[in-house]
Amino acid sequence: MLSVLVIAPTCDGEDVGEAWVAFQWVRRLAAEHRLTVLTYHKRGRTPAREQLPHVRFVEWTEPAVLGRAERLNSMLKPGYLPFVRNATRWIRSARARGEHFDVGHQFVPIAVRYPSPLRATGLPYLFGPVGGCLDSPAGFRGEEDSTPWYMRLRGIDQFRLRRDPWLRGTLEGARTVLGISGYVEELLREQRVVLQGFESMADTGIDALPAVSDRSTRDPAGTVHLLHIGRAVRTKGLRDAIRAMTHLSDLPVVLDSVGDGPDAAECRRLVSAHGLTDRVRMHGTVPRGGLDAFYRAADIFVFPSYREPGGTVVFEAMGHGLPLVVADRGGPASSVDPGSGLRISPRTPEQYAHDIADAVRRLVVDRSLRLSLGEGARRRAAAVGLWDSRVARVGQLYREAAG
Repeated sequence: MLSVLVIAPTCDGEDVGEAWVAFQWVRRLAAEHRLTVLTYHKRGRTPAREQLPHVRFVEWTEPAVLGRAERLNSMLKPGYLPFVRNATRWIRSARARGEHFDVGHQFVPIAVRYPSPLRATGLPYLFGPVGGCLDSPAGFRGEEDSTPWYMRLRGIDQFRLRRDPWLRGTLEGARTVLGISGYVEELLREQRVVLQGFESMADTGIDALPAVSDRSTRDPAGTVHLLHIGRAVRTKGLRDAIRAMTHLSDLPVVLDSVGDGPDAAECRRLVSAHGLTDRVRMHGTVPRGGLDAFYRAADIFVFPSYREPGGTVVFEAMGHGLPLVVADRGGPASSVDPGSGLRISPRTPEQYAHDIADAVRRLVVDRSLRLSLGEGARRRAAAVGLWDSRVARVGQLYREAAG
């Protein structure tokens, strides 16, 4: 059993996003290794040490002002610099006391824009899974008016990769950089970041393959249910899925959308303007426990997110045996192979909507292909989507890094 120093500025199994992702990693790795986790405690939430009492946590209370703008905080992370300062001081003090760690690991933030305090410790360490730095295709940028201003600051990520010595030092000092998709390695090499090791690994996974209903017994002439799950932001492609529905008026197809966000109003306007109120149903935010019912009822998962670094919902849909229609870029392009879904290249909104519609039409008309890709998606999820295989592989990387 190795002693592992974990950097996770956010870690909360009762939260969503990166906090939930970090909690999943900690919970699983703690079954195999001795973890010391440096993290923040969000005011008003259950401390991580109470959620996982068998794990050693060193928690600092998040600065009070940060909780007032959750989305801004999640994007810019203004509390990260004071966290790094606290973590660095604690590590120095622990080393001075004679504490020994075999290896370090930082899971979050996932965006590859944050230097790690592990860089200056002398410990062998893993960094990631990290992602981000994907640009929107040029043809889509004019439609991203609903995107909050602070999310557009992602545009400086590649500049920082070129110019920030602390960030480059973090990446180059890691024994292994874990990238949530193969594009991350290409990006880092384009920026001339010299890596000691790289491995592609998604930032999250699924616990087990869920029980699924036999879709082959459904009425071949019945309605085909499409499903989109994700925040209603422009880049997640819900607008494109809705526009694709305008080209499918001759087919018995309905689209269910789960999720809310700043682009929801424009999506509802499109639904109304195109007379799709009886064929596109927007359900808003649904608790995590309620998603399984949507997956089970669906026949095709449509996720045309064109700037998606990872995509947890992709693995969830695959586990439920759904064929997928996804963008041929970013994380979904790596997760979905030709045996589990159809990948569409996004160039312009008009082209994308047409091509999504063509892919959906192909799956609706060819029922045998739809069922075959659904079975392939489930096999793919078993091969690359399960948590157990990721945790086991990280354990191997720990042992290699520790020598």
